[in-house]
Amino acid sequence: MSRIQDLPDDDRPREKLARLGAASLNNAELLALFIGSGNKNRNAIEIGNDMIRHFGSLNALGGAGLDELLSCPGIGPARASLLAAAFELGARVAREHISQTTLDSPERIHEAFAPQLAWLGQERLLIATVDSRLRHTGTIEISSGTLNETSAHPREVLRPVMLRNAYGFILIHNHPSGDPGPSQADRQFTKRLAEGAELLQLRFVDHIIIGRPDHGRSPYYSFREAGLL
Repeated sequence: MSRIQDLPDDDRPREKLARLGAASLNNAELLALFIGSGNKNRNAIEIGNDMIRHFGSLNALGGAGLDELLSCPGIGPARASLLAAAFELGARVAREHISQTTLDSPERIHEAFAPQLAWLGQERLLIATVDSRLRHTGTIEISSGTLNETSAHPREVLRPVMLRNAYGFILIHNHPSGDPGPSQADRQFTKRLAEGAELLQLRFVDHIIIGRPDHGRSPYYSFREAGLL
């Protein structure tokens, strides 16, 4: 095993960051700074590379739970907790950035919410409220897990929008399979929600289903773009 301390100064993550900035480090080198030391078989950079290969991408790794992180060789409870905290800080920065975004197109909505939803192992249903200029004013989680009549009834979506005196809202949820194509239940729910929003004079801007790109497939589905809103 090659130890990090045996590498030339230019190749050591901490020294490289100090000299060139964090952006100069690749993903495995960034992970190595949180992992700390390696084990008898792999140094911290190699363990970082192993983790990225195991999960398939940095996005998927960021969405991993503590138990999944602990299943990786060389990652104990302390390191798993540190990595989980680092990814959560990144997610919170992303959520703060959303508050400065105008959500006036499916592309912008996807760009804002895909980092926190695309790689989750279960469905999450969110509402993004907007003002009359379609600027984001808040995000509300309606449910986590498989959508059903109890957790995703139109009233559960419309009530918090009304309570916040929002001009309008965007419905956003993910498909853990990666395929953003709407199910029949998605279509029926969107239709009922649109009817309720019209009665309450709320603008239903769009319903975006977030998936993942695959062989030219779009990473999201927009009901507005499809002419269903």
